[in-house]
Amino acid sequence: MVALQRKRKTEEGSPKKDHKKSKSSLVTSSFILHSYSKLPDINDSPKPKSVGLDIFVWGSGSMCELGLGPSASTKEVKRPRLNPYLTKEKLGGTQIVDFAVGGMHTLALDGKNRIWSWGTNDSAVLGRDTSNAKEVLKDMDAAGSDGDDDDEDGDLNEAESTPGLVENFPKEGEKIVQLAATDNLSAALLSNGDVYAWGCFRCNEGLLGFLRDEIKIQKTPLKIKELKNVVQLAAGKDHLLALDSKGIVFAWGNGQQFQLGRRVLERHRFRSLEPQQFGLYNIKYIASGDFHCFAIDHSDNVYSWGLNQFGQCALTGQNGELEDGSILTKPTLIPELSGLGIKQIAAGEHHTLALTETGEVLAWGRYDMKEIGIPESLLPESSFKDAHGKVRSVPRPTKLKFGAKKSPKIKTIGVGSHHSFAVTEDGFVYAWGFRKRMHPV
Repeated sequence: MVALQRKRKTEEGSPKKDHKKSKSSLVTSSFILHSYSKLPDINDSPKPKSVGLDIFVWGSGSMCELGLGPSASTKEVKRPRLNPYLTKEKLGGTQIVDFAVGGMHTLALDGKNRIWSWGTNDSAVLGRDTSNAKEVLKDMDAAGSDGDDDDEDGDLNEAESTPGLVENFPKEGEKIVQLAATDNLSAALLSNGDVYAWGCFRCNEGLLGFLRDEIKIQKTPLKIKELKNVVQLAAGKDHLLALDSKGIVFAWGNGQQFQLGRRVLERHRFRSLEPQQFGLYNIKYIASGDFHCFAIDHSDNVYSWGLNQFGQCALTGQNGELEDGSILTKPTLIPELSGLGIKQIAAGEHHTLALTETGEVLAWGRYDMKEIGIPESLLPESSFKDAHGKVRSVPRPTKLKFGAKKSPKIKTIGVGSHHSFAVTEDGFVYAWGFRKRMHPV
C-alpha cells in the first residue's frame, strides 16, 4: 500500500510553515543519467573532524558491542562508563574524533586517521581478522556454577570485545570525514569523495551479499567504484544512502521495504547491491532509519520513502489511516516537514526525530515503546489508535517539551531502534524510550 498525502489544518502548538513555491527535486532517473556531467556542484565536501572525544558506553554488551574487553562483567553496564581502551594514553597521544554505531558493532575514528572497530564480527564488519581470538567459556562443572549465574557463558571473544584497528585500509593521504555502520556493513567516506566499505547486506531470507553476485562478504575495506564526489552517507538497517556534490542521492543494499527508493525485481536482486540513483536531485541532506529514509533539498522541501506502517515517514492516508505494511514506494514530498528549517533527522526502526535550526525537536512514529518522548497527557488529537482504542502511533510531527519550564535549545539528536537522545547547547543529555530490563547487580 502507498500512503496518500492529505491536507490538514495546523493544530495549536504545531510549528507553522511558510509554504513557498519551489521547484520539485523529483525527476526521472534517465534525466540525471544523461545530464550528470552538466549539473553543477551544489554541495561542499565535509571537513575532517578534529575535536577530541571521550567515549562512554552503557547498556547490553553480550555481543561485544560495548568494547570494554572480554570480562563477563561487561555484558551489562547500567551507567555510562568511560571506555578505557580509547583514552588519549591508549591511543598514543591522540583521541577519537568521530564514531558510528551499527546493530552490534561500532566504528571509531581517531585523530591519526585510523579506524577502530569492536563488536560481533560474524559478517566481517570489523574489517579485521578475529578468528583466532581467545574466548573463555565457563566450566559448568566448576564450583559455584549453578546455571543461573548471569555470566554462565563465560568471558567474551577477546578480539571482538576489545577495540582494534581496521586492517588494510588504503593509505592514500586522504582524510576520513565520515563513518557509517548498518547491521552488517561498515563504510568510510574520504575527503576526496571516495567511499570504502566492508561486510555485507542481509535481507529477509538471509545473506544478500556485498557487491552484485561477485562478492558475498567483503572482509577488508574495498573502494566502491560506482561512487564519486560523495559528501554524505546515511546508514539504515541493511542499506546505505550516499549524497554527492551535485545533489544526487544513491542507494544500495536491501530494498524489500522500498528503502532504496525504487522497485527491485527478484530476478535483478543483485543489482540492488550496486549504488544507483533513483530520481532525486538538488538534495542537500539525507537521513535513514532502519527501513525508511529522508532527503531535504535546497528549497527546504523534505521527501521520504520506505516503510510507513507507524507513520514514521510523517504521512498518512486521506483520512489519517495507517495500515500494517504501509509503504512509500518512492520519494514523496512531506508537506508537514517542508519549510521548517530542519537541519538534522534521526530515525530508528519505527520512529523519527527532526531538529530545526532554532533548536526545536519534532517527533513522530511509533508510540507504545515511548520512543517519541510524548507523555500520554500531551498526545495530539492526530494520534492514531488501534481497534481497542490504544494509541499506536503519532504520525504527525509534534514538538517535544524538555523540562517543566522553557525548553532548552537542542544542538544535536540521536536515536537507537526504540530509544532517543537530545543534547542541549550547554551539554546536558535527555534520553527516553524502550529500556531492556537488566538483571540486578
